[in-house]
Amino acid sequence: MSHQPPPALEVRNLTRSFGDNTAVDDVSFVVEPGRMTGFVGANGAGKTTTMRMIMGVLAIHGGEVLWGGRPITARDRARFGYMPEERGLYPKQSIIDQLTYLGQLRGMTRRDAGAEATRMLDRFGLGGRLKNKLESLSLGNQQRVQIVASLLHHPTALVLDEPFSGLDPVAVDSMVDLLRDRLREGVPVLFSSHQLDLVDRLCDSLVVLSDGKVMAAGTGDELRARGSRQFRIATVPDAGWLREEPGVRVVDVDGARAILELDGPATQERVLARAVGRGLTEFTPLVPSLSDIYREVVR
Repeated sequence: MSHQPPPALEVRNLTRSFGDNTAVDDVSFVVEPGRMTGFVGANGAGKTTTMRMIMGVLAIHGGEVLWGGRPITARDRARFGYMPEERGLYPKQSIIDQLTYLGQLRGMTRRDAGAEATRMLDRFGLGGRLKNKLESLSLGNQQRVQIVASLLHHPTALVLDEPFSGLDPVAVDSMVDLLRDRLREGVPVLFSSHQLDLVDRLCDSLVVLSDGKVMAAGTGDELRARGSRQFRIATVPDAGWLREEPGVRVVDVDGARAILELDGPATQERVLARAVGRGLTEFTPLVPSLSDIYREVVR
């Protein structure tokens, strides 16, 4: 019996306007099964609007959402896990009662929903608070409960809008463990975040949005490869000579050390050969952070 590979979630030429403002402008990307895709951009870049269209919360004005290569249906979306920007749980209801109810709405039995909710809350250190009202918890713990609500029913895909906001580092680690359980099952995960270092650490691929347009997409290494290549070089007695070299942009010089951008491999070879003749003591490629790449692609 052949085993069907898990489907991919694909956004193709997605467009949405509010009056004269085009909030999402011809956006396309793919969230592969078993991979975590980070969706980054400033406030107002179009991330939440895109996620709402994926989930069918907002009407699509142009383009389409595909699931497994075909147009997505309401039935497909009903099996997704969605964590909206505006959290949707009931503050005055007990945690376990509402999670059990939400699990039943997603097709689970009451018993299975209660057992899975309890197991996941235990992993978040909330096993002793099952009967508490949601409003009695700190904002960070309310966020943990919201995460459990989106993961409870073993969704086929996850669309999470700022899931890490308000979480301390321990809760972030617990949540990542839960997400990795789903990734091992082949679930595609799309999440937005302002925490670029976190996205860089967790994500298999990234989509950078600015003013409703995709400015860059790919793995962290692919985005770094398209950014400026910087090197730190040190020669004795000083590195000021580099200012006269063609194809070299000197970012900073401090005595014997300099930070450079080189316009290609040929320039790199020439500069390196000259530096050896001038008492080279260091030549190190500098790996740009995701924050550096982000600033470069959106400016």
